[in-house]
Amino acid sequence: MLKKTLYSLIAIVFIGVIAWEYKVNILIWSLPKMMNFLNPIQENIPTSWSIGPEEATKDDRPNIILILADDMGYNDISLHNGGAADGSLQTLHIDELAASGVWFSRGYAANATCAPSRASIMTGKYATRFGYEFTPVPDPARFILTWLVEEDDAQLRGRIDREVANNLPSYFDMGMPTEQITIAEVLKDAGYYTAHIGKWHLGITNGMDPQSQGFVDSLSLAGSSYLSENDPEVVNAKFDTSIDKMVWSSSQYAARFNGSKPFAPDKYVTDYYTDEALKVIENNQNRPFFLYLSHWAIHNPLQALRSDVEQMQHMSGHNLQVYSGMIRALDRSVGKIIEKLKELEIYGKTLIIFTSDNGGANYIELEDINKPYRGWKISFFDGGIRVPFIFSWPDRIEAGGKFDDAIHHFDIFSTIAAAANVEIKNKLVIDGVNLLPFINKETFNKPHETLFWRSGNHQSVLHKNWKYLISIKENARWLFDTSSDPFEKNNVIDKYPKQAQVIESLLVEFNYKQSDPLFPSAFEAPIMIDKYDGQEYEAGDDYIYWSN
Repeated sequence: MLKKTLYSLIAIVFIGVIAWEYKVNILIWSLPKMMNFLNPIQENIPTSWSIGPEEATKDDRPNIILILADDMGYNDISLHNGGAADGSLQTLHIDELAASGVWFSRGYAANATCAPSRASIMTGKYATRFGYEFTPVPDPARFILTWLVEEDDAQLRGRIDREVANNLPSYFDMGMPTEQITIAEVLKDAGYYTAHIGKWHLGITNGMDPQSQGFVDSLSLAGSSYLSENDPEVVNAKFDTSIDKMVWSSSQYAARFNGSKPFAPDKYVTDYYTDEALKVIENNQNRPFFLYLSHWAIHNPLQALRSDVEQMQHMSGHNLQVYSGMIRALDRSVGKIIEKLKELEIYGKTLIIFTSDNGGANYIELEDINKPYRGWKISFFDGGIRVPFIFSWPDRIEAGGKFDDAIHHFDIFSTIAAAANVEIKNKLVIDGVNLLPFINKETFNKPHETLFWRSGNHQSVLHKNWKYLISIKENARWLFDTSSDPFEKNNVIDKYPKQAQVIESLLVEFNYKQSDPLFPSAFEAPIMIDKYDGQEYEAGDDYIYWSN
């Protein structure tokens, strides 16, 4: 009896040790099942979008469609370098959109992660003005991150303030303050019908949801999967990186309509959002509408339709084939939108804006997604913030235009308001400018002389032709002359110390005018600038530490 008890205790200890050793993998395996148990996903339910008048009104203001991709790199559309992926992928519909209007070769995201960029787009100002500096991470994913950091390479390991991490507000409460006025609120107040589809990431509770922030109807992302992982029509690609593990662990195939309980979409999410967008357009073709189509694509987890991946078999590598299939679906979405507008004969009077919230991510293990720029999502090198940026409005913008001066996400707010003939109230602090006079050559000034980016430890300034970056705790600083070095290869900070000092003073002044973060940074992640996540760090490699 004693021997049997002893053996049982040894077995329990052994199992416990094994479980602790593989705690992350066990949690990642069990968490989706736990989430589905606690928050079950209903069968698909039909949406009931608002329906406008049966005949066209006399209101001739333009329709406005803002299409926002997620984590789309500069090299992910063929317009930029002749071909995406391995150089053979043609994004014909996105390219067509640019050909019908103007594309911005120096379009900058407001931040190198999604939530602050989205806040800046919605409000027309630096998100740091109202403290929305960091990107909220779902509670289960945040928990997993604290363990994953312990498994990082000791040479370049993430940093965690566990006390802060354990006392952060709930993910649902970490959103954009409700007193901020969104472009949806401005347009709704001016008589526009407003609809949101897809990702929001600006808060859920306490009046921070899309409908409370100006959208009449909202079909929201409620999970991070494009299809169920075991669906016969899907092809998956997974990576042994912290963020990819985190996303897969908390992924659900779900959506919500106007605050409903979560339900399963009825097809691949990119196509699902697109088809719902077509319903919005069809229902509201006879009155001015604002549609914010905020795709999850091409954010991980990497999942593409088998039919799309089959078109990429000539490419080398499974990961690239799946990623390219996702781009194909996103490009198809743009094509369907254009086709529907033409079919309804409202294409000419519709302003379409296409951009991405930030650059391509380092954790999907693909080298050229931000080509020819250095860096990734989660860094302020141009690879993290130089994004696709296109305006099309056939009735008002001349086709085939190209604009080479720097513009910023917050310019979208002012441009939309001007296009809709809506006056921005004086009490609103706006950092962006109306780009229409610049596009239409009514002025030959530059939209901006100086632009700023800030995420705790990592900050950057673009001042005239100078780009300045810092990683504060590491005392790492870079200065680039973008007029002769647009790809940020030659750090000239030692050669031009006075210039660096001038720009540093601009940054100090900027920071003084910003608000303290609404919620503190708990994590600092190392990001190598020239290598993707999973490649080995070597002495001399450039890196920054990103706060979130």
